[in-house]
Amino acid sequence: MKLKLISFIPLFFFAILFSNAQDKSLFFQKSDSLHTKRLKQVYFTEAAIASTSLLALNQLWYADYPRSKFHFINDNNEWLQMDKFGHFMSAYYIGKLGISALSWAGASQKKQLLLGATTGFAFLTAVEIFDGYSAEWGASPGDILANAGGAIALIGQELLWKEQRITFKYSFHQTSYAKVRPGTLGENFLQQTLKDYNGQTYWASANIWSFAKDSNFPKWLNVAVGYGAEGMLYGEQNSQNLTHTSPYRQFYAGLDIDLTKIKTKSKLLKTIFNTLNFIKIPAPTLEFTSKGAVKFHFLYF
Repeated sequence: MKLKLISFIPLFFFAILFSNAQDKSLFFQKSDSLHTKRLKQVYFTEAAIASTSLLALNQLWYADYPRSKFHFINDNNEWLQMDKFGHFMSAYYIGKLGISALSWAGASQKKQLLLGATTGFAFLTAVEIFDGYSAEWGASPGDILANAGGAIALIGQELLWKEQRITFKYSFHQTSYAKVRPGTLGENFLQQTLKDYNGQTYWASANIWSFAKDSNFPKWLNVAVGYGAEGMLYGEQNSQNLTHTSPYRQFYAGLDIDLTKIKTKSKLLKTIFNTLNFIKIPAPTLEFTSKGAVKFHFLYF
């Protein structure tokens, strides 16, 4: 389940955007005051998508496995915590979308933070409850904590700066590990982007100009730190895993671009930049590993 979870996020993400696009001429215009009709539309759309996603998840995934009494599991040592970063980032971006939807409806900042920013936490925690009733898995306190962390990172920046100066990003490159266990790590590129933690990197990308607005730094220039891991064929670092590989952690430092701060008059480009800004742009990067190695990548993705 943990490897399947992120695949439901794009549906939740783009469906809300599509539902709000009924009046294309007004879609990009946020309401200056509370727009009751829009607010009802946002609430209805989010409830419908969340309910549909959870029902689909129950039928397409959990129905194939036996049920059990609600229980917790401790999976904090699996996948060198890469799955926890996925939960953090998913909660952050669903919450960010929730804020945008309520802002579009003219809701107050209090409502945006209480009801919008927590959307990701609520949705992902509901999935954890499903896990808790499955004999195959169990609710993970670590996952719930990671979900909360994504919401807190979003809310904290809004309260502190009224903007997101630090965004969280994702990058991926294919690895040879998926060929060894394609059923677990993915049989093709799309599956591997969701399943193969060996090729995933999670980033915290800080916009330099946002911290020094009187400076001459380009508004689009970011510095980023990232975390990844390799050598993982199994979730736990057990003898079965170590027989094939030696899992290790990777830490990165490099440059990035904030696509939302690139000047353009095109609404289409603005939409594309906003949509793709969760992807880390390839850039010069230093890599440090838990094995003590240091590497320089001219362009790391």
